[in-house]
Amino acid sequence: MTKNPALISGLLLGLFALVGTSLVAYTHTRTKDRIAANERAALLKNMAAIVPAESIDNDPSSDVIFVRDPERLGGETTSVYRGRKDGEPVAVIIDTLVPDGYAGPIKLLVAVEVDGTLSGVRVLSHKETPGLGDKIDEEKSDWVTKFTGKSLTNPKLDDWRVKRDGGVFDQFTGATITPRSIVKAVKNTLLFVQEQGDRLYAPAKTELTEAQQP
Repeated sequence: MTKNPALISGLLLGLFALVGTSLVAYTHTRTKDRIAANERAALLKNMAAIVPAESIDNDPSSDVIFVRDPERLGGETTSVYRGRKDGEPVAVIIDTLVPDGYAGPIKLLVAVEVDGTLSGVRVLSHKETPGLGDKIDEEKSDWVTKFTGKSLTNPKLDDWRVKRDGGVFDQFTGATITPRSIVKAVKNTLLFVQEQGDRLYAPAKTELTEAQQP
């Protein structure tokens, strides 16, 4: 029987595709749990950095609701972790998304105390340019720590901008877009918390929709 080279080539290509797909699926299955564990460890580490363990007696990562306010918080759905002590509210920790970073979206953790004061801000992930926009990373500079203690009245609302735009927050030499976007996102998170008030501490497993917002 005469062999068909085209048929043989097609079978080989199909076999290689099958093997390649199987290897990708196997690798994903083997690594997804590890990736999830690493992401959770990073989340808990950053939570502890912006809401000190001694100030709460619950596990914020297990006391969470999901809210929807893309205009204020950037993402379609946003997690709000709640810190409490003796059952009383202490702070909320919000995973705000900055959609307009220079090199792409930036993920933040923004902790706001019950009096509206920022307990801290941390960058969870970004793709900003090394040596320029990546100074938002705490390992590169202390810029992001300067939010601690700020509120919507300190500075006043009109000053929640980088200095180049007439505000009080520093920008980076050669990189203004990144800090400008983060300052705006943190301010919007504070506005969201101010608008929602005590409703953010409602029992877990509830969701605030856009229709429920003032």
